[in-house]
Amino acid sequence: MKRRLFSTVLALTALAACAESPARPAPPLTSSRIGSIMQIAIVDRTSGAELPIYRHRGEYWVAGRPGARYAIRARNAMGERIMAVMSVDGVNVVSGETAGIGQTGYVFGAREFSDITGWRKSDSQIAAFEFASAGNSYASRTGRPDDVGVIGVALFRENVPVPLPPPIAPYPSRDEYSSRDRELRSESSALGDARAKSAPGEAAASAQAPAGDMARRQAPAPSLGTAHGRRETSYVGKTNFERAQSTPDEVVRIRYDSRENLVVAGVIPVPPTPRWPRPAGPSPFPGSDPGYVPDPPSRY
Repeated sequence: MKRRLFSTVLALTALAACAESPARPAPPLTSSRIGSIMQIAIVDRTSGAELPIYRHRGEYWVAGRPGARYAIRARNAMGERIMAVMSVDGVNVVSGETAGIGQTGYVFGAREFSDITGWRKSDSQIAAFEFASAGNSYASRTGRPDDVGVIGVALFRENVPVPLPPPIAPYPSRDEYSSRDRELRSESSALGDARAKSAPGEAAASAQAPAGDMARRQAPAPSLGTAHGRRETSYVGKTNFERAQSTPDEVVRIRYDSRENLVVAGVIPVPPTPRWPRPAGPSPFPGSDPGYVPDPPSRY
């Protein structure tokens, strides 16, 4: 029999969900969110817009601006708790370790969404994610430059124990029934019917309750990484989470670089430049009549 592996980890729960930006039409051939268990987007924090995600040769890309702060927006699409182990440039965003799928992460309640805005420094502070040159990225500055330019989210379902059914009492014999027993059974049946009628309302009220390489082809600009930006306030709490399995149920991978580099690499399609008609100018053959050189007009 195949043995299933379970791991219990201490995860951080994002407490405050951020308000969504108004819906914006996506440019051609792009989307703004990817993923099925969770929908993942990259948000420009200055404008509040979700950056277009370009699909190119089986990979997803976003274009960043040097100096711009960004966030990883995650929406739990499931009706259950999901754990998200997040990495930026190959570094775990919570612990700062070289990223691995067995590490700690954020736990999202059913249908919950939140913006993860930086490297976790404590239960109340982060250092903002900020696009910067690859050499100034946090990963490069800590001696780990090999995976600069990628954002990863490994998603895990929760192992929820299934409650055992109540034991079945032995069925009494006919002689053990009395008139009082029949009355009690009748009252119990009536109470059960009343509870059954009220169950849909209770279920509805419960449902409304809040739930807690691209080959570098003469790149015109330096490649991007993510810097260790300024400190900001961001509160979280701790919770226990047991994974249903040791391998992720889904992994979302988004690569990023400057727009200039993505245009050169063919990731971002650029419309052809219109060819305007050349303006009229001096012609070397303005005449069209064949012949020889005529005499000039007489002077007198």
